[in-house]
Amino acid sequence: MAILNYLEKFSLKNKIAFVTGACGLLGTEITRALASAGAFTVLMDINKSAGKRLESELKENGCQGVYEYFDITVLQNIDACCAALKAKYGSMDIMVNCAYPRTEDWANPVENLSCDSWRKNIDMHLNGAAWLSRSVALIMKKQGGGSLINIASIYGVVGNDFTVYEGTSMTGPMAYAAIKGGIVNLTRYLASYFGAFNVRVNVVCPGGIYNNQEPVFVQKYSKKTPLKRMGRPEEVATTVLFLASDAASYITGATIMVDGGWTAI
Repeated sequence: MAILNYLEKFSLKNKIAFVTGACGLLGTEITRALASAGAFTVLMDINKSAGKRLESELKENGCQGVYEYFDITVLQNIDACCAALKAKYGSMDIMVNCAYPRTEDWANPVENLSCDSWRKNIDMHLNGAAWLSRSVALIMKKQGGGSLINIASIYGVVGNDFTVYEGTSMTGPMAYAAIKGGIVNLTRYLASYFGAFNVRVNVVCPGGIYNNQEPVFVQKYSKKTPLKRMGRPEEVATTVLFLASDAASYITGATIMVDGGWTAI
């Protein structure tokens, strides 16, 4: 009996993948991962210059990718934009929802948080993610299947440990917890609703990802984490690649923690 080619299960050859927030810290690496696995990858972002640079990088490395302007915060345009992208590229096999819109004041402490800021951030991030997910899931249902992957956070699953921010200018925004928690359970709902149509919906919850944060924060965060370090963008990207591929064909509604063990203790 021949052994199944398991590595082939991870290939995205002949797949069309879309990534919102493709030019961000995680989005860039996720885009690289999907494209390197063979997917024709559409880079959806509001940053045109960064998008074109990433598009050029992919092509220079023998990968297929193209930039498309996309603003997830304009909810009334999402359905039409997704329909146009599906029509233009022929299929929507994979969608990674990695956009991270926020106001400049969104990280204000709870005591200084304004109602207007709260509403804007919930509307831009949570409502944008929800409406995009709905639109994409409906397209995938009609075409016979697909893989939708949302990006949330450990703080969509557990409460904040504010001690890691002591001695820094950083904090954990209240809106972030509400948004990411909402995305986690939204994923479960969509997985249940669209599962019968071969649409898989999963959510990846990264822990702290190193991005030149204040040294005292990095030290405190790393000390608490079982692996004793912060994460790297490529460690999130490989998890997304797995969920996008046929290697995860029987996984839907899952919340995958990529956190160095943070939520295990």
